[in-house]
Amino acid sequence: MNEQPRRTVASYTTYQEAERAVDHLSDRGFPVERVAIVGRDVQLVEQVTGRMGPGGAALHGAASGALPGALIGWIFGLLNWLDPVVSGLLLALYGLIFGALVGALIGLLTHLSQRGRRDFASVSFMQPSRYDVVVDDTVAADAVRLLAELPAGTGTDTGTDSRMRKGGRPHGGPAVT
Repeated sequence: MNEQPRRTVASYTTYQEAERAVDHLSDRGFPVERVAIVGRDVQLVEQVTGRMGPGGAALHGAASGALPGALIGWIFGLLNWLDPVVSGLLLALYGLIFGALVGALIGLLTHLSQRGRRDFASVSFMQPSRYDVVVDDTVAADAVRLLAELPAGTGTDTGTDSRMRKGGRPHGGPAVT
């Protein structure tokens, strides 16, 4: 595959702003198949949601084990030749109960084996600090011209002065490949 040299034509602090810019390009007939939104300076964020005691660990384990147990039970039920629908649902229920019990036991044992070292629940996600709108170098001038038409006050970062980074460098920068 022959990669075209690419250039950043605008940079935004939120994904919604970058998406709005690409939508604006699309509305103006720009070849959007030559556009990409690139998240930059990605960092891992782990948001702590609360304490995790033995009961919470068992409940979390039960929830994690219930669905796979039900799915496995349902699949085994479908293999029955006589009455697959009834046996499939019945085995799915048995699998749900068995999976929840096994999951609760594993969750509880895992929590107790850690001896309070990680007794909190959390959710992890990736979060970029900015989103660059990147286009093929051959159409970059058209993209810059079209993005300059975006209405003022939309929270975009494409104005003449706002395209300057710290140190006075424009967002366009060198070609990205």
